[in-house]
Amino acid sequence: MPLALIDLLKGADILVYPLALCSLVLVYIVFERAWALRRSAIIPDDLADAIVAGQPVSGGAHSVLGRIVRFAQSHPGDPEGVRAFARLEVSRMEQGLPYLEVIYAGAPLIGLTGTVWSLIRVFSSISGQTGLPDPAKFTSGVSLALSATVIGLCIALPALIGGGVLQRRVDKFAAQLDVLLARLLAGKPQA
Repeated sequence: MPLALIDLLKGADILVYPLALCSLVLVYIVFERAWALRRSAIIPDDLADAIVAGQPVSGGAHSVLGRIVRFAQSHPGDPEGVRAFARLEVSRMEQGLPYLEVIYAGAPLIGLTGTVWSLIRVFSSISGQTGLPDPAKFTSGVSLALSATVIGLCIALPALIGGGVLQRRVDKFAAQLDVLLARLLAGKPQA
């Protein structure tokens, strides 16, 4: 008989709540960062093309590159300050990603804790008189006890994949911003 989803959740017992919280935070961070890290919000094509061509830059004020350009224009004699501001912007792009690392490390451990908790309950139900458990209840109990680990792993895998994909996206944008920043600063007279 296949294990129903409700039975799987019941098997995780009280630890289903922290696992559910991990799941909700995971979904929120992945979707929010995927939206925030779209190309038009980081490096708009028209702004990047203007910097590469050495033309006056305008537009893209709400993008990461636009904020860096605006900072560079308001601090023309401070290339180190502009580089520091660019690093700050890259740090903002990484916002929330460390929580995904905590989720993919913590969710399986929470699940394992639920499994051990449930196995203790299963083994404590062994009859003291005969020393033997009811075979049907025992196998059912062990099956449900493992459900917390399954739930934890099902949460950890998307956190691992989502965190990896989003971190690669940040790294790619950081490299592109570095090249564009060098071009931007090379076109400005140094003080």
